[in-house]
Amino acid sequence: MKITIIGTGNMGGALVRGLVHSGIFPAADITCTALSESTLGKLRNFNSALNLTTDNVAAVCGADVVVIAVKPWVIASVVESIAPVIDPSCQCVVSMVAGMSLDDLAGMFDKSCGCVPPLCIAIPNTAIELMSGVTFMTARGLSQEQQSHIVAMYDALGKCYVVDEPHLRAGTILASCGIAYALRYIHAAAQGGVELGFRPYDAQEIVARTVKGAAELLLANGTHAEQEVDKVTTAGGLTIRGLNAMEHAGFSSAVIKGLKAQS
Repeated sequence: MKITIIGTGNMGGALVRGLVHSGIFPAADITCTALSESTLGKLRNFNSALNLTTDNVAAVCGADVVVIAVKPWVIASVVESIAPVIDPSCQCVVSMVAGMSLDDLAGMFDKSCGCVPPLCIAIPNTAIELMSGVTFMTARGLSQEQQSHIVAMYDALGKCYVVDEPHLRAGTILASCGIAYALRYIHAAAQGGVELGFRPYDAQEIVARTVKGAAELLLANGTHAEQEVDKVTTAGGLTIRGLNAMEHAGFSSAVIKGLKAQS
């Protein structure tokens, strides 16, 4: 499968590196574009087999999947430039642009060339770079084979959930924005670790490994979070004192309010 990624900044770059790290997608089958040579230079240093260019139109030719990973205010001009050379009979377009609907995307292609290719919106989080990402995807007009290929691509980078479009925003809040929320907890817990006597770097590493371990327990055991909590919570012990103090301060309520603030 030939993949073109238009826009290789933070998210697009994470996608490129994740695909290469997966070992499933040869770097020679991936074409990347960017506005600046400096951005392309970083990718060249990462893997010299990648096809790199600043020409979006040239990059689209020959691709099976075209991924657009640019800023929201840039996508209209990108679509305008590539729409005339997209072949709907054998190419599909994936947008990783936040806040974009399938209707928005279809309208841009229709306005630019009067033809709408098979479309998909995929919103991952940045952990795709390490093949530990969560991606939410919704599509229109894709063949079963095309959808299977795109799901497999994002599954290789973690886990891909196919949802109807109304759930795309909820998925973005929970997983894409959720990376930031998890990191903020790690930062806060690390600060507490410093108060407890650890050096800042050590405290952060301890908390990060603890969070990683907690997540792996849930995924490996298929248990409810509270079941794992109960395993480490003894009567009158340190854990229950800490948990109750956090709840009295509104911990769970604050998390839920933060998620719902964007819905």
